[in-house]
Amino acid sequence: MSQQANPRGTFLKIAVSLKRQIESNPDMTELPSLAEVMRSHEVSRGVVLRAFGVLREEGVAEPAPGERWRVVRAGAPADRRPLDQRIADVITTDGLKVGEAFPSASALADRFGVSRPTVTKALEKLETSGLLRGGGQGKVRTVRALPVREERF
Repeated sequence: MSQQANPRGTFLKIAVSLKRQIESNPDMTELPSLAEVMRSHEVSRGVVLRAFGVLREEGVAEPAPGERWRVVRAGAPADRRPLDQRIADVITTDGLKVGEAFPSASALADRFGVSRPTVTKALEKLETSGLLRGGGQGKVRTVRALPVREERF
């Protein structure tokens, strides 16, 4: 008989470990990446996904499309809008005017904690909608129009 560890319950142990990390670090806003958890616990991607699923069922974390899983904290507001909408807000929050240079995909990836290809897809949507003027390799992306904000009454 081999001396391999029984994989049953491994995902539960990982979920408990991640919950402890979340509880001990009130500033934690997102879970470690799948790759980081796979490496640190020496398990497969499927096992980590099952552990993340447990956290989701317990309301501790939620998936964020194109991003890492978010930590859910009671009473803490979370911006659940798509990434392209949050990036469009950069025009307003940074006080950018039409014709000014827009931050690079790398800078936005750091700012929002996502990968550069994910930001590039969101930027392409903003170019298609007419908010930004094309970038491309080596070209600076500029503001083409200011976003219109809908007021809700």
